[in-house]
Amino acid sequence: MIQKSICKYNKMPLQVRASFWFFICSFLQKAITAITTPIFTRLFTSNEFGQFNVFVSWQSILSVFLTLNLCYGFYTAGLVKYEKDHVNFVTSLEGLSLTMIIFWFVTYSCFHAFFNHLFSLSTFQMVCLIGTIWTTTVYCFWAAEERVQYSYKKLTVVTLLVSIVKPLVGIILVIISHDKVSARIAGLFLVELFGFGWIFIYHLKRGGKLFSKYYWKNAILFGLTMVPHYLSQTVLNSSDRIMISRMVSDQAAGIYSLAYSVSMIMNLFNTALTQSVGPWVYQRIKAKEVTEVSTVLFPTIILIALVNLLLISFAPEVVYLFAPKEYYDAIWTIPPVVISVFYIYLYSLFSYVEFYYEKTKYISVATVIAALTNIILNFFGIKIFGYIAAGYTTLLCFALYAIGHYCVMRLIEKDKHDGNSILPGKNLLLLSFGFTLIGLLVSLTYHNIIVRYCFLSICTIVVILKKSWISVIIKKILGLRKNA
Repeated sequence: MIQKSICKYNKMPLQVRASFWFFICSFLQKAITAITTPIFTRLFTSNEFGQFNVFVSWQSILSVFLTLNLCYGFYTAGLVKYEKDHVNFVTSLEGLSLTMIIFWFVTYSCFHAFFNHLFSLSTFQMVCLIGTIWTTTVYCFWAAEERVQYSYKKLTVVTLLVSIVKPLVGIILVIISHDKVSARIAGLFLVELFGFGWIFIYHLKRGGKLFSKYYWKNAILFGLTMVPHYLSQTVLNSSDRIMISRMVSDQAAGIYSLAYSVSMIMNLFNTALTQSVGPWVYQRIKAKEVTEVSTVLFPTIILIALVNLLLISFAPEVVYLFAPKEYYDAIWTIPPVVISVFYIYLYSLFSYVEFYYEKTKYISVATVIAALTNIILNFFGIKIFGYIAAGYTTLLCFALYAIGHYCVMRLIEKDKHDGNSILPGKNLLLLSFGFTLIGLLVSLTYHNIIVRYCFLSICTIVVILKKSWISVIIKKILGLRKNA
């Protein structure tokens, strides 16, 4: 049996093997974070857990300004576009990122008191934040290059090793330190510095120019046009924790952060499905065969809804497993945030059309509107109803986010696909509304375990009755990966 599996694996095309290991890397990175969360919630007070998550939120936001997120869209496309000159392209982009990091570090050094007060971080934490943004960017450059070239072995080893060492070092430093938040932050930076720092040296040894007027100019222009989109995405994911910390307390931010972290576990399934169907969808769009796409995408939406509903149903047990009693109020925030993950998946499906036709202006407009709405609703919602309201404003804004990008997708499809769509609007609306309603109603059963478990029993029976349908869908999705 094992020998047959090994033979089948060896016969797989390189692209399929690489895709498999890239998915494993992504899955285990998030899984290790989820597994170690219960440890840190017990080592930290809820106040300290909130402070650390505010640091993570600021890191996400500031990376947009410090590096323009150049290691994402522009860089990946450039690796293919400038394939014959990829060494100079890679090195020059890393040179540009390093230059921007140095510029911002010098700026911070000159006005450190102002920035420390603005972000509510110490000088040590700010230095680690800037350093971690650079090391993460270096890794992203290298990882993207490895993926394009299907070089999965080194990437898998390095990624998993660093993912395992990070929490281990963090746990040790937190236990032996008085300032536990700074110790956790230092652990992240030190592991990434040693784990990813060698990549920059390796790229320099290959040769290539650190400065290229052509590449720098194109990268900066692209990065600046995408800042509204990247920043708005980050605001949607991070602003609530920062605002709760400022408007309520670090303890409330810690409780909310736990709920958010637990809910975002569902992104594992989002990633799995988007990585599987993405290449196939692009092929269908290229071939102008968009009408058959919905027969595959729509069932995946149903699967995502069912998996998310499962987490909502078990929210009290999950919170009990992940954290001590002081975090129990997190259960009331989990349902709306988990439903938000469903709308994030919908956006990822709509974005196939947007990114294929490179409509960056439309993308930014839809995302900015959702982000601004999120900040406004958070301000009034948290002020009037408390931090739990942030979960519901997150849900409303991600629903708006998905609707905005759906409208953009349809606008593009009317021009490019003669009005044909990769997803039927009416069915999508009914499913989204039904899932949202059921998810919120399930949260009303948290104080009545009998009603909740009866609901779960009914869901289990439905899954058993539909197991053959689910099996067919999964096999179809796996088949798409091979045909992409």
